[in-house]
Amino acid sequence: MSSLYDGRRLSPARLGPRDVFRVGLSGLRARPTRVVLSALGIAIGIATMVAVIGISSSSKERLLSQLDTLGTNLLTVEPGQTLFGTDAKLPETSVAMARRIGSVTTASAVGKADTSVRRTDLIPVEDTSGIAVQAATGELLTTLDGTVRTGSWLSAATERYPAVVLGWESARRLGVTRVGAQVWISDRWFTVVGILNSLPLAPEIDRSALVGWDAATRYLGFDGHPTTLYERSKDEAVEAVRDVLPRTVSPENPEEVKVSRPSDALAAKAAAAGAFTNLLLGLGAVALLVGGVGVANTMVISVLERRREIGLRRSLGATRGQVRTQFLSESLLLSALGGVAGALLGSLFTVAFAAYRGWPPVVPSWALAGGVAATLVIGTIAGIYPAMRAARLSPTVALTTT
Repeated sequence: MSSLYDGRRLSPARLGPRDVFRVGLSGLRARPTRVVLSALGIAIGIATMVAVIGISSSSKERLLSQLDTLGTNLLTVEPGQTLFGTDAKLPETSVAMARRIGSVTTASAVGKADTSVRRTDLIPVEDTSGIAVQAATGELLTTLDGTVRTGSWLSAATERYPAVVLGWESARRLGVTRVGAQVWISDRWFTVVGILNSLPLAPEIDRSALVGWDAATRYLGFDGHPTTLYERSKDEAVEAVRDVLPRTVSPENPEEVKVSRPSDALAAKAAAAGAFTNLLLGLGAVALLVGGVGVANTMVISVLERRREIGLRRSLGATRGQVRTQFLSESLLLSALGGVAGALLGSLFTVAFAAYRGWPPVVPSWALAGGVAATLVIGTIAGIYPAMRAARLSPTVALTTT
């Protein structure tokens, strides 16, 4: 006998990573329906989290792309309040004065006319449809870097006569789809000569009907005072121009002038894109937690149903550590299956939604890696108790269990 064993104790064979994977996979294949349903809970949680992060990142990328395209060198000047609390007015020479600043490349303005635009003269005067009638200088479209959807911008000829260019929202509200149509402004018909595309940095223009400066003075009683002045300068001189604009535009009352940068609103919107995202991520985390509970429940039931298998393995020499490893590997594989499926579904949903909205699809790699890592953590936590419970089973008790 001693010659056979040579005085050495027998030790159980070790399970390599490949063996652990095969044992865990065989346990899952024995219960495919339950595995799919348990993995679905994990997949829903991960898909929600990946999609939320992806959609938020795509939206932010769209806003940043807009900023790159539109530029951050546009400033607007508007009248503020006088010392007596009344509304101030910008001087009639505001545009000419702004152009005198050396770093300013272009400047233009609009001035609100005290009238309304209607589709026909039969519509009540009070029904303005939220559209402002504004006088516009000839360089407005250049300053705003805007484009015409159909027709043309006001020219040296049309800006002196009853011609109007509609912002895209104004055209939609008035039901105007083509140039040559006529709209009723004040007490006469104006011919639509152009319809603009949307202007993200000047949304107020989208809701305006624009007539020439001279035509507004002649036909609409416009007083010649700008209500909003737009100017573009060299990128490196924006802050310097911002500081001198109030004193240049209104030397006598610079404190009555407000200067702002429209691109700041887009930048703030991009920065705030994550505010609502956090709430949706919380909902995704709850779904992931519920999925983890489902995995734990599946593994506990698996231990109860497979007592004979556990007892037989223990009788054949499997250690408690190997039994623990087997059930823990099943839990990890089950969670990983749900995690990978969820990451794939979330990515596909992000790409589809971004394509629908015309956004650049962005799915951060850290979101995918983080989602899969989270499922592995959930799988480990969910599998610890069932694995320990399986390892504690006595081979004799397990084999005699019916």
